[in-house]
Amino acid sequence: MTDIAASAASADFARRARSFDAAATQYDTARPDYPPALLDALEETTGRPLKGARAVDVGAGTGIATRLLRDRGARVTAVEPGAGMAARFRASLPGVPLVRGSGDALPLAGASADLITYAQSFHWTDPARSVPEALRVLRPGGALALWWNVADLGVGWIAAQQERVRRDLDGDTKGAPGNARALPAGLRQADRTLRWSRRIPLDLHLANLGSHSVFLLHDARDTRAFLDRERALLGEAFPDGVVEEEYTVELTVALRQDA
Repeated sequence: MTDIAASAASADFARRARSFDAAATQYDTARPDYPPALLDALEETTGRPLKGARAVDVGAGTGIATRLLRDRGARVTAVEPGAGMAARFRASLPGVPLVRGSGDALPLAGASADLITYAQSFHWTDPARSVPEALRVLRPGGALALWWNVADLGVGWIAAQQERVRRDLDGDTKGAPGNARALPAGLRQADRTLRWSRRIPLDLHLANLGSHSVFLLHDARDTRAFLDRERALLGEAFPDGVVEEEYTVELTVALRQDA
């Protein structure tokens, strides 16, 4: 890749990452949280309880994962780069410490955390920078945990919807981590896949769909037209107005070798 092409790709990446700030309330209201089994798996793979653990939730967004970690008893500090997301976080979780920053340059002291988490956000970092930063901030025996809610393409209507998103908007909303789970050598890595689902009103499903960057960065008229068509299609498929979204949670936990 040429320097010009790399610069353009980097600018597009940053634009996509910043797109969530303008839709922070929609994101917070409509995005799914995570099943309790995820926190159980996190404790199993790290080999320690969350209660009392010093955790850092990076790319915390509006605090969806932060809240679950806090409620399990972790002592959480959140790190979030976006102004809009941070403002929503502070309104929702006023008692949880939040610092502005990114995983590529954590504004935290070395050896200060037992656990660093990325919920739906590690793919927005440069692993060549974010992994060494995580190792710097983690205490001996600490763990780096990454996870994503991924739309289950084995479900017919979800696969069909993703095909329409690709066809009409040239993107997707499935939430897959891509290559982000391929961490550098030298870390003891464990992977888990957890299935879960939630039943929600059709309007909330459409708000969830529209909170993804492919929608936020597209022409508003096109996205409105797309969502109107989805409302009609899904209204026929789910005549009671309740949609069952089905997910797999892709979890990766990396332990320091000195664990």
